[in-house]
Amino acid sequence: MTPLKELRRPVAGLTRLGMFVGAIGSLTTLVPFAGLAELGRVLLEDGPPDGGRLTTVALVVVAALIVGSLLNGFALWLTHIADARLQALLRRRMVDRLGAVPLGWYTDVTSGQVRKAAQDDVEELHHLVAHHDVEMTGAIVLPLGGIAYLCWLDWRLALLAIVTLPVYLFAYASMMRGFADKMRELDSGFAKVSAAIVEFVHGITVVKAFGQAGRAHRGYRQAVVDYGERYAGWVRPILRLEALTSLALSAPVIALVSLAGGTWFVAQGWVSPVDVLAEVLVAMIIPSTLLTLNNGFTAQRKAVAAAERIGALLDTPVLPIVDEPEEPRGHLVEFDRVSFGYNEGETVLADVSLVCRPGTVTALVGSSGAGKSTLAKLVPRFYDVTGGAVRLGGVDVRRIAPEVLYRKVGFVLQDVQLLHGTVADNLRLGRPQATDAEVEAAAEAARIHDRILALPRGYDSVIGEDAVFSGGEAQRISIARALLADTPVLVLDEATAYADAESEARIQQALSTLARGRTVLVIAHRLATIAGADRIAVLDRGVVAESGTHEELLAADGRYARMWHAHAGAEEGVR
Repeated sequence: MTPLKELRRPVAGLTRLGMFVGAIGSLTTLVPFAGLAELGRVLLEDGPPDGGRLTTVALVVVAALIVGSLLNGFALWLTHIADARLQALLRRRMVDRLGAVPLGWYTDVTSGQVRKAAQDDVEELHHLVAHHDVEMTGAIVLPLGGIAYLCWLDWRLALLAIVTLPVYLFAYASMMRGFADKMRELDSGFAKVSAAIVEFVHGITVVKAFGQAGRAHRGYRQAVVDYGERYAGWVRPILRLEALTSLALSAPVIALVSLAGGTWFVAQGWVSPVDVLAEVLVAMIIPSTLLTLNNGFTAQRKAVAAAERIGALLDTPVLPIVDEPEEPRGHLVEFDRVSFGYNEGETVLADVSLVCRPGTVTALVGSSGAGKSTLAKLVPRFYDVTGGAVRLGGVDVRRIAPEVLYRKVGFVLQDVQLLHGTVADNLRLGRPQATDAEVEAAAEAARIHDRILALPRGYDSVIGEDAVFSGGEAQRISIARALLADTPVLVLDEATAYADAESEARIQQALSTLARGRTVLVIAHRLATIAGADRIAVLDRGVVAESGTHEELLAADGRYARMWHAHAGAEEGVR
């Protein structure tokens, strides 16, 4: 079963009903054509026209127009209901899936890609479900019904109505060769454009500050240029061919062919002038139905590509959960001969063993790329180990239910994410039921309470509207959030990375409050911030090169000592 068919299966019944009603509505719209021909027949008869017959035909035409419009409207109402249900279902499935994937998945996928699948691609299915099926059914049934009517009059009239059609169909088949592959390429290019826009907008402040605006948006500009060149290279020859071949289905050409052929048929005595009138009316609807078919096929191919991306997102592997999860006994964190690689054959961590005891602070230091952040992210299961085990309270974290794990393990990342909502709602993310007093107590402990009270609406101020925080203030919001969540294990990933000297001092005070009585794992780049840690582990190329207290490592005169002396020298140079 194709991804598109699989995605549409929940609303297939409602869609089929809409197509059936639409088919009847389209056939009903043929009645006025036959009625006009019949009116012509009555008016051309010898003698006075039959008034009663004229009235009957006119009433039938009016009734058919009304019934046809109602049926077509009802059919589209049904398919729009199907579309609304499908969009709601897909978005719920996406939310469920995105909530179940490993947290590390979000570091590998750009927000532009997720937005395209969750918003643009779902919208891409709208035309297919809400319009395409009914319109395509009408575009097929209406000309077929008209041709059947012409065959009933005279088979030669049916052939005359479609005599120019083969020219267009041959050209259309040539134009659409490889269309699906081209659409995939274009959609891939547009996804790159979306990702480039998001990346550029997020970094525009830093870019402008360093006067690199022209250079920084080169990636976006290149993505747009590539997309434009690819699109133009595909469309340009198609447009030339279509401009020539579409003449075969233009109204003047069809009218000319129909009238010329019909005149000859009348001269031969095969048909009557009224029959020719009916043929012209039917022949003139063919271009509009073919345009609908063309647009429908284009929409369908776009929807196929969108369905593949939605299907890929919905098939993203979720975080494995055991059938019978275990409850951790205590808050001891153990890394037992841990190995990890993001890709098969890649080694980021190799045979790492480390113990983080309750009530202590363990710091991870090392050069960039040494594996510090990766090791810390294994505790809250951003990723799962490829070898060894990470244990919490004596239980492998892979055997702990996620909701239990995240009640036990909290994390404060260097890149703080504040959601659009009130300050209070942001603080309550980890504990929605917290009282106002508990929220304020956490903010006071994180040294951010006074700053929040200074906002126009205090804790009810909305992030991004009347609440704008500096990097250090956002970190303290994040720390207050972690305090309120009150997890016994805490992972801190360079929590003072974006803070100035004053903010850093306040953050360190907040962290001291946060760390009391907890099992704390700290990732640090500024060695001065972790000199008082109970244990310092130095990582080098994915292995623990040495570990101990600050004094022990300085006495060992190894890698940490060299890092410390370099750090102290840099600090002295700044002064």
